[in-house]
Amino acid sequence: MPPPGWDAYVAAHADGGPFHLAEAALIGQRSFGLPVHFLSVRRADGSLGGVLPLVEQLLIPRTRCLVSLPFCTYGGPLADDEAALDALIETAVELARERRAARMVIRRASDTPAIPWPASLDKVSMVLPLPDTKEELARRLGSKLRSQIRRSDRETPVLRTGRRELLADFYAVFCSVMRDLGTPVYPRCFFESVLGALEEHVLLAVVYLRDRPVSGAFLVQWRDTLEIPWAATLHEVNRLSVNMRLYWEVLQLAIARGCRRFDFGRCTPGSGTYRFKAQWGAHPVQLYWQAWPADAREPAAAALGNRSRFDVAVKLWSRLPLWMANALGPHISPRLPW
Repeated sequence: MPPPGWDAYVAAHADGGPFHLAEAALIGQRSFGLPVHFLSVRRADGSLGGVLPLVEQLLIPRTRCLVSLPFCTYGGPLADDEAALDALIETAVELARERRAARMVIRRASDTPAIPWPASLDKVSMVLPLPDTKEELARRLGSKLRSQIRRSDRETPVLRTGRRELLADFYAVFCSVMRDLGTPVYPRCFFESVLGALEEHVLLAVVYLRDRPVSGAFLVQWRDTLEIPWAATLHEVNRLSVNMRLYWEVLQLAIARGCRRFDFGRCTPGSGTYRFKAQWGAHPVQLYWQAWPADAREPAAAALGNRSRFDVAVKLWSRLPLWMANALGPHISPRLPW
């Protein structure tokens, strides 16, 4: 369990985020029974001077890894200074050796203070600075994007926001889309754990067409930023621009809640997802995912061997009946290096 004062330290630290909070770090344990390790250092007066949550996963193919943090974009150590950071990293390496972990990954949105491990630079977050009013936002988006948003008006979409009462509808959309993408889905209990850990920071938004949920977003607010770590829209309604409507509505929601930034989440530069987020005016923020030891093989590469084998697996999964994908996915998703 975390030491006393953990959440207060996270809340006060400039780089602290919602998934650093103790209950959030325990999401993997609550959902999948994964061990969680809370590392910390203390100042001379006994108060906390640094924290590092690590989640232990047994990834495909039976590769033990420590990650800060899985299932989200941001994590890594929080420390007062380089000496505290060095102490946390040294303790983390000792723990990895003790747990016989083949790999440890630290996920950060900054490379300072420096950690002397190689960094993967193939992921970015897409972040949009927000104006004070929705009218100014609409002006910035331009006429072409506004026209795409209005395309859904003839279908009279209805947006509902809430929390637990919308989880079933959000999850139904999310499951279908993940199957179509060829990706094993998280179990519903994962999102229930996120809600339980971050309820005051979480909001769900679901778009309905004729009372049927067709698009949804899981939103997390921290300070002046609203992040959208999970979102999905049924492929069959893509031609109706419902996805554009969803994002327009949640951007307005972010402004109404006093947010100054909207975080579209991570993606790969040059991908379709990257281009979708960039069209809203979002800018890339480099993510630094650093791995120990330097020569550790990426578990996903070890499991899949090469890109062609990965593509075959994705194609096969996307053709599964939805009930089968929903039944199998929750057993596989905790063992993938998200």
